[in-house]
Amino acid sequence: MFFTVPTLLTWARIVCIPLIVGVYDLPLDSLGPGMRNLIATVLFVVFALTDWLDGYLARKLNQTSSFGAFLDPVADKFLVCSTLLVLVHLQRVDALVALVIIGREIAISALREWMAQIGASRSVAVHMLGKVKTTVQMIAIPFLLLDRTVLGLIDTRMWGTVLIYIAAVLTIWSMVYYLRKALPEIRAKAR
Repeated sequence: MFFTVPTLLTWARIVCIPLIVGVYDLPLDSLGPGMRNLIATVLFVVFALTDWLDGYLARKLNQTSSFGAFLDPVADKFLVCSTLLVLVHLQRVDALVALVIIGREIAISALREWMAQIGASRSVAVHMLGKVKTTVQMIAIPFLLLDRTVLGLIDTRMWGTVLIYIAAVLTIWSMVYYLRKALPEIRAKAR
């Protein structure tokens, strides 16, 4: 199931990364202030929504596959990590916050891979805490990309900054949760 509709949507999240990064290199100044931010925000939101849509369609069309289950979190991590690097470059996210989030993604991915190899992947299955962390990130990132006051009321940079720090705390919390769940298996295999 390499080219099903859900898998193509997942691939789209990976393909969009150069578009989001490239927006900041295109000569868009003539379109007005903040146009780069608006385009990057819209691209991020549209492609982030494909994460929900591809899962829904995979179940609805009965097109779930092990390849799709592998590619989906990889696409999410690529999208989030590359956008965080853009935000660090734009000085809208502290490098330490980005390092915590990206480092956790690498560590938990490696842990899940190892746990799958030893037949204990259930102990590090996705938990609600990880889903909440992802949701907070997916709200914080477009706020930080947009970087403006909306309707004269909502300072997206301020709210995005608050949310990305909350996401960083949830990131550490969820990593500790997954490591504690895996610890008995790690101890058993270390003997």
